[in-house]
Amino acid sequence: MSKPSPDVYEQGKGMDAHNAVMRDIRARNDNTYDPREPTRVWLDEDNTPDGVYQSLTIILNTGGCRWARAGGCTMCGYVAESVDGGSVAHEDLMAQIRHCLDHEAENADAESGLIKIYTSGSFLDEREVPAETRQAIAETFADRERIVVESLPDFVEEERVADFVDVGLETDVAVGLETATDRVRHDCVNKYFDFADFEDACADAKAAGAGIKAYLLMKPVFLSEKEAVEDMKRSVRKCAAVEGCHTVSMNPCNVQRYTMVEELYHDGGYRPPWLWSVADVLESTADEDVIVVSDPVGHGSDRGPHNCGDCDDRVQRAIKDFDLRQDPSVFEQVDCACEATWDAVVARERSYSLPLAR
Repeated sequence: MSKPSPDVYEQGKGMDAHNAVMRDIRARNDNTYDPREPTRVWLDEDNTPDGVYQSLTIILNTGGCRWARAGGCTMCGYVAESVDGGSVAHEDLMAQIRHCLDHEAENADAESGLIKIYTSGSFLDEREVPAETRQAIAETFADRERIVVESLPDFVEEERVADFVDVGLETDVAVGLETATDRVRHDCVNKYFDFADFEDACADAKAAGAGIKAYLLMKPVFLSEKEAVEDMKRSVRKCAAVEGCHTVSMNPCNVQRYTMVEELYHDGGYRPPWLWSVADVLESTADEDVIVVSDPVGHGSDRGPHNCGDCDDRVQRAIKDFDLRQDPSVFEQVDCACEATWDAVVARERSYSLPLAR
């Protein structure tokens, strides 16, 4: 299987060139973070194969994604929020978990049935989260019903996933696939692995008794709006055909700090996707035998997925409604004059003229 390394493609070309640019951009960040405080924690609702759950989402503050340390993905700024030094001690990571449990106790009427745990990289990478910590977290949440942990496919190994399955948790591994198209993943996202590696990770998770939730990226840099929509529809369908993959979460790209996306955005060379594009993909793939959801982070803002400003909240509510009910008819209840502009962008935008409209 592919291993994360900056030494890929010819020197000075392909991923090597992307990584050199990304390392320069990330070097501008001089923020520091407390290793005993999580990056973020919140309560929400999520659709799963067993129905809708109240969810507790935890983003642990770790030493950061090893691929991002090499340069990393063009859109991802999460490593900028990670602790300096490359690692966080077991005791500090468990202090973060206690902080999140306190947040839940203060803000929820009942414990969440679903726990979702993310890091700035891979929860199953033992350089980020040691085996001791992984096992302690499994025990901490053993009385819940379901857990989601995120990882690159390299680290999806049966024995690591089994820590959660063995305590009785319905377990899903979320994999940041981004796209089912290898060339787009390599050249637009700057992610090193192939779709075949994702398929292997699905098989390993299934062997451990877990499922897979695929994360896709709507509109990475260098794609027109039409190309991004077509790539997402194709990717959802390809993921749905992989045994063990029961959910696809399509994440519209937003402009995060210290990324190549931000550089292009400031230079007038990138616009986040239209919310109409998100709705189009969800509506078009609703008949696939897989749960398809989307959570447009920063919707309605210039740095997040947006339409004209007048209809953004309405379309966002329809997307959230679809996530929970999987009923494409919700999109028939929203309209706006800006949909005609979106139609024109999809029809006319080309690589040399993007973004055609802001």
